[in-house]
Amino acid sequence: MKITDDIRYIGVNDHQVDLFEGQYVVPNGMAYNSYAILDSKTAIMDTVDQHFTHEWLDNIHKIFGDKAPDYLIVQHMEPDHAANIGVFMNLYKTTTIVSSAKAFAMMQNFFGTEFEDRRIVVAEGDTLSLGKHTLAFVAAPMVHWPEVIVTYDTCDKVLFSADGFGKFGALDVQEDWACEARRYFIGIVGKYGAQVQALLKKAAGLDIQIICPLHGPILTENLGYYLNLYNIWSSYDVESEGIVIACTSVYGHTRAAVDQLVEKLKIKGAPKVVVHDLARTDMAEAVEDAFRYGKLILATTTYNAEIFPFMRTFIEHLTERNYQNRMIGLIENGSWAPCAARVMHDLFNRCKNIRFTDTTVHIKSALNAESSAQLESLADEMCQGYKNMQETTAVKNDLSALFNIGYGLYVITSKDENGRDNGLIVNTVAQLTNTPNRVAVTINKQNYSYHVIKQTGIMNLNCISQDAPFALFERFGFQSGRTVDKFAGMEICRSDNGLVFLTQHVNSFLSLKVENYIDLDTHGIFICSISESRVLSKVETMTYTYYQNNVKPKPQTEGKKGWVCKICGYIYEGDELPEDFVCPLCKHGASDFEPIK
Repeated sequence: MKITDDIRYIGVNDHQVDLFEGQYVVPNGMAYNSYAILDSKTAIMDTVDQHFTHEWLDNIHKIFGDKAPDYLIVQHMEPDHAANIGVFMNLYKTTTIVSSAKAFAMMQNFFGTEFEDRRIVVAEGDTLSLGKHTLAFVAAPMVHWPEVIVTYDTCDKVLFSADGFGKFGALDVQEDWACEARRYFIGIVGKYGAQVQALLKKAAGLDIQIICPLHGPILTENLGYYLNLYNIWSSYDVESEGIVIACTSVYGHTRAAVDQLVEKLKIKGAPKVVVHDLARTDMAEAVEDAFRYGKLILATTTYNAEIFPFMRTFIEHLTERNYQNRMIGLIENGSWAPCAARVMHDLFNRCKNIRFTDTTVHIKSALNAESSAQLESLADEMCQGYKNMQETTAVKNDLSALFNIGYGLYVITSKDENGRDNGLIVNTVAQLTNTPNRVAVTINKQNYSYHVIKQTGIMNLNCISQDAPFALFERFGFQSGRTVDKFAGMEICRSDNGLVFLTQHVNSFLSLKVENYIDLDTHGIFICSISESRVLSKVETMTYTYYQNNVKPKPQTEGKKGWVCKICGYIYEGDELPEDFVCPLCKHGASDFEPIK
């Protein structure tokens, strides 16, 4: 397979494997990818699984004939990619192996040698010239082994991404990328979200046209789609709106309660309800869905003064993969000494940003009037936001949304005269009067949204809630809507005024119409009436202080001299900060910088 004029695919498809890594069902097999780069010097990128040695060597011979490649580049030492290093190096005795120091130590364990006489050890920032192709190496520790490197070809702008952007499934089978890539990521890489985030930040500075992973198809189009999904998955954010119900049932009474709850959730506006009977489902599929959707309901029986084994296994799969930023409801069943709810609750103690519903459903053997009423209450809690996202069920004049305005942080959404949606972060909003209700919004004139709102006279005020990740601030605060589609990859909902309102990480929104304007030189104050107001959740509004203390990453200032932006953490290195300096990330001026101490 030809990838570019100088890069060839030499990998293999595996339809013999039934369980990848001994636990993941792969009905459509696996691909073990390897690549050849042809230049003045030639290179092979990684090997393949031990069961396909001869097929892989045949692929190499078709390209190179009897000539030895100059380099074997090893990015990852897992045996599905590295099993044939020893065979290859014995066959091609003039080839030099290129890898990280940790990888060579692992080669000693696997093959009894570190190839000291013909190796090149590379680290972050090192390069290797093949002629017109220069390979730049980027350290990617714990994505998802400690020795991993990824490689960027500066000539063809190809990222060889190791296990990143991989998926289950052989290349000769057509299937949805996201489904099997999500299951692959959550199952295998999910624990290492912080490390993937670090790698994505490095990749953001590269001009990437093609991604060549070690599993799955070569990605050549719409790369923003794949990058956005990886950002969502690795930041443990919500990908899709919906509710997952994971249940176990011995004699059917708990399942009967779940079936009733499903109907209630659908009636109350849940956009998607997914049910997994944990004794019968593919556990990896259930785990994948729990990470995909924003809300989770766990229903199980008390069993041996504990919980049903399949439920414990499921929860342990979640917690060991850093499950977080989710809303959880609990249903327990017990005939004489129910304790399942307490046990399930305690199993999430080490997870971040888990919010349990106020309602817990307590079933004593079978549903009765009391536990049925609890089911109704649980459905109401789970669907509060969904109800107000739907056009037909929304309460559009809920002025309690005003109570969520404080010295907080907000996303202002608007639409320019060409119909392009925009959004930005603001922190200066105030309710002025209540008869009639008036709200003031202050916006910096340098922001594109200021220009748009001056033209159109309408905006939506989205109150950011405390569960919002830093990625939301990066999306809406650190880039300009004039040049970037800030809503790329997001599910869109619109209010009656035609503008976008956010459905995740906000507790309410208000549609505003500009009635008056006050010019403040660098800023403008828009005084607005309220045309619509909806409450989406009970999570508290994020204040500026909460953002500073709990959300914004701490800037890496150790060993650096200069100034740091108090808003986004950007570091300006230099003795003096120019008075007219504007932060290139968040666009705040010099007054929002402080000296590094």
